[in-house]
Amino acid sequence: MEDFYHLDSVKNIILVASAKGGVGKSTTAINIATGLNQLNHNIGILDADIYGPSIPKMLGIKEKPKISEDKRFIPIEKYNMKTMSIGFLVDQNTPVIWRGPMIIKALKQMLSGVVWEGVDTLVIDLPPGTGDVQLTLCQKLKISGVVVVSTPQELALIDAIKGINMFKKLNIPIIGIIENMSYFINKSGEEIDLFGKGSVEKSAKKNSINFLGEIPIDKMISKNGDNGVPFLIKNNETEAGKKILEIASFIDKKIK
Repeated sequence: MEDFYHLDSVKNIILVASAKGGVGKSTTAINIATGLNQLNHNIGILDADIYGPSIPKMLGIKEKPKISEDKRFIPIEKYNMKTMSIGFLVDQNTPVIWRGPMIIKALKQMLSGVVWEGVDTLVIDLPPGTGDVQLTLCQKLKISGVVVVSTPQELALIDAIKGINMFKKLNIPIIGIIENMSYFINKSGEEIDLFGKGSVEKSAKKNSINFLGEIPIDKMISKNGDNGVPFLIKNNETEAGKKILEIASFIDKKIK
């Protein structure tokens, strides 16, 4: 592997992908990272979505990273996890209007230009799509595996499968796929399938990949994200929390 991104201290690199926006990928990435941290991984989180970074908001980070003596960014640490995002460097209301080469240059800077020492597992939140960022990371880094996130709707699932096929062509190990926003439990304890629960599991079997589980709709997941606190920090005993921890535990065993 070309020494392009200088991540010698990082043992595991996990990509979280969806190929389609709006399926809760970034929220899932944050909570998977939190779950792995609770399983004793020294976690780093890289927000690779240059156009629409979500991690600063979801972790409640407003400050800018400091610079080390060797002129690299020092990742901001929050909830015992080290984090880097382009959102730390630009105003949240300022659009990033860059072409592909500029995006890749920024991505390289957030990898080789960041002090990731002490991090053994780096979780990378990918942007939607199957473009330059995905291709570059897969070609330049030794990826431990990719976790794909989809909702049950057919439109989201079609794009998720496109993403899976891209990773297969690039020989990237696929850890599995998650069905996010799978169902809702009302006050009576009744399970309601709002979007057609079960379609992701069927697709996983059809495409011979691991089905990692269903994460139900829980209003606290989005509320915590808006408040800058990962859901798993205080909600491990909820149904959604237990599901996410089960997924994190599977990933932990897979990369070991």
